[in-house]
Amino acid sequence: MFLKILRYIYGSYAVLVFVLLLLLIFPFVLLASIFGRIRGGNMIYRICMFWGDCWFFLIGIYHKNIYEVPHDPKKQYIFTINHISYLDGPVLVKTLRQPLRALGKIEMEKIPLFGYIYSYAVVKVDRGDAGHRAKSIRNLVSVLSKGISIIIFPEGTFNLTGAPLKNFYDGAFRVAIETQTPIKPVLFLDAYSRMHYRSFFSLNPGRSRSVFLDEVSVEGLTLEDTQQLKEKVFRIMESKLREYKAAWIR
Repeated sequence: MFLKILRYIYGSYAVLVFVLLLLLIFPFVLLASIFGRIRGGNMIYRICMFWGDCWFFLIGIYHKNIYEVPHDPKKQYIFTINHISYLDGPVLVKTLRQPLRALGKIEMEKIPLFGYIYSYAVVKVDRGDAGHRAKSIRNLVSVLSKGISIIIFPEGTFNLTGAPLKNFYDGAFRVAIETQTPIKPVLFLDAYSRMHYRSFFSLNPGRSRSVFLDEVSVEGLTLEDTQQLKEKVFRIMESKLREYKAAWIR
């Protein structure tokens, strides 16, 4: 009972700090948005990095990037990352410190204040609408043409299976082949342990680790190779999640 009370106190504190920091950065986000979707969006992502740094520090989550191979932040990638927790968003801005856009759920833009920031930081997608999904892919291609990396959670939604990963969608791999942009798999190892997907009040302090894996070249591939590429990246990420003993694997 005592631990449960402490968890609620800590969760309430984390929410309060989250909202206060959001209010603090919002005027700067409004100012940056004047500069448009590309330049302004890049500025807003940097503001989000500052917000993530402050929030993690104040709630006692300590982040570390693990590089299995050297990473060049000046190089353009399609990042593929496993999706397991609502904490994945803050972990994202702690992990990737370069201009990028994420493919994100359209529903999140309805959240007051946060939704406005979100709309500039992501390419929105309604996965229940085939036409909207296709438009989102076209928007991702446009972002890549501006020299900005993109991040896609290829599972599409939370992995509730107990397996290392759930099945991947094709989108990330089609875009990679169409634009001849290499894929860089990244693992979020501790978001599930820091905050379970069932409840915000499962949030707890501790470590957060992201693992940068070797890039996967798409040079010379055609759209006919999409399935093969998807399976290759899936196997790489699945094997490494097992190697690092990800906490959700049963």
